[in-house]
Amino acid sequence: IKELEKHGAVGASSIAEMAKALREPRVLWSMVPAGEATDATLEELATYAAKGDVLVDGANSYFRDSMRRAAEYEAKGLRYLDVGVSGGIWGLENGYCMMVGGRPEAVDIVRPALDTLAPPDGWAHFGKSGAGHFVKMVHNGIEYGMMQAYGEGFELLHASEFELDLRRVSQVWTQGSVVRSWLLELAERAFAQEGDDLAAIKGYVSDSGEGRWTINEAITHDVPMTVLAHALFARFSSRQDDSYAMKVAAALRNQFGGHAVKKEG
Repeated sequence: IKELEKHGAVGASSIAEMAKALREPRVLWSMVPAGEATDATLEELATYAAKGDVLVDGANSYFRDSMRRAAEYEAKGLRYLDVGVSGGIWGLENGYCMMVGGRPEAVDIVRPALDTLAPPDGWAHFGKSGAGHFVKMVHNGIEYGMMQAYGEGFELLHASEFELDLRRVSQVWTQGSVVRSWLLELAERAFAQEGDDLAAIKGYVSDSGEGRWTINEAITHDVPMTVLAHALFARFSSRQDDSYAMKVAAALRNQFGGHAVKKEG
């Protein structure tokens, strides 16, 4: 806090002290993990808020939770915005892409902060409460698909007979190719740091929920989402030391055709 104060920030040692230092209408922005932590933080912030203040949830929250929270806080006279934030650890350097949902009058109050945090044209108000986190949810679902596509492509490159320099491949692809992206720039960086074999990294990929929510919404709306569903299920596969489904398939091949099976141990 002391270090930030040297750069012009106003320090506070508690939420109560922070709320007291802010001018009305206050903007109280929560940036903690989605779920119970966000609920608890927003509840604490709300105890220090007055009518007309704005609560902002910048977590990767489920958009239906955001709709619920908006109704609850608006009934208490508070304004509420759901803000999907993208940019990761590089946002401090490049700016944060932000997707906003909520009432326009609340957006107007928070606009100076959004303009400051985002790169040019890097944020937008997408509609009523929940819209911001809905757009961010689909964004993250697309991210799953892109990462899986890059992963499969690079695996084939790595397995080929040509002894390809994957860092160089990714570097060239970032320069004007159809598949260029920031993720590809990060792939180049990863290969430079870890080597083409990625030997120190285990092929175990977690998920934080957005991919599941995206697929559930696709089912609700009868929207085919084959790539994103495959990407999510591929992450599930990455966490298995051995696949029970493949054990069943191997056993069935043995039963109907006498095909050999590999035994454990």
